[in-house]
Amino acid sequence: MNQGLLDSYTCYNGVEIPKLGLGVFLMKDESELIDAIKSAVEFGYRHFDTAKIYENEEYVARGLKESGLSREEVFLTSKVWNYDQGYEETKRAFQESLDKLETDYLDLYLIHWPAEKFIDTWRAMIELYEAGKIKVIGVSNFQIHHLEELKNAGLVQPMVNQIETHPEFPQKELHDYMKENGIIHEAWGPLGQGKSDLLNHSILAKIGRKYFKTPAQVVLRWHLERGEVIIPKSIHRNRIKENSELFDFSLTQEDMDEIALLNTETRYGGDPDNQERLRATSIKPTK
Repeated sequence: MNQGLLDSYTCYNGVEIPKLGLGVFLMKDESELIDAIKSAVEFGYRHFDTAKIYENEEYVARGLKESGLSREEVFLTSKVWNYDQGYEETKRAFQESLDKLETDYLDLYLIHWPAEKFIDTWRAMIELYEAGKIKVIGVSNFQIHHLEELKNAGLVQPMVNQIETHPEFPQKELHDYMKENGIIHEAWGPLGQGKSDLLNHSILAKIGRKYFKTPAQVVLRWHLERGEVIIPKSIHRNRIKENSELFDFSLTQEDMDEIALLNTETRYGGDPDNQERLRATSIKPTK
């Protein structure tokens, strides 16, 4: 087992989050997802990130059960979707996720996007946290002004903010704000989601040759050097293994400076300030 996968960051409440996890966004095939989780467990992963909107929480539960791990060995994350936001709605959605994940608590629960009712959603999550149902509460895709809104409402600040981050979009201002305020930076889409030629860049290839690592491993190590939690996703056994082999090398400041040149401020995912999109995804579809 890769012992580095047990490395963690500590939240301001003292709970530890493994630095590397397996993301399962867009994994809709049951057998593929179960196999991916079992492979990840074999290679040492203990952190798994899902969400209600991914529609695969029950597959994650099945994969973890078949892996043979006890619940206490796993760090499990899910998220409340936009149409479930609001005080009572969040509590119902949280229980639905618990049922599908076959557990009585979550290690981390996130507000998926800063939709209209996120203040009320956060109040519900604080109560669930205080009741011992969630070990760590956080948000996802929150900008500085969203985090300030929670602060101005007199509410405890999130322990984690999961945001799109990669060398082409390092989110430096938000990264620095979270660091100053003790909020853990968790990166989704850490490899750019395959929406660019990032992993073919000559700078990453050159740095990789120096350490006998792939460009993807160099990028994932870049995140770790910045103090970020990462959740790269893959259904491929060899890629899951490759993504875990990050703890036997470090990047120099010169390497980090070179990678900084890749910043194009390009966001490939949704914009958290696109209110029209947030409103549209806050309407529950009729079946």
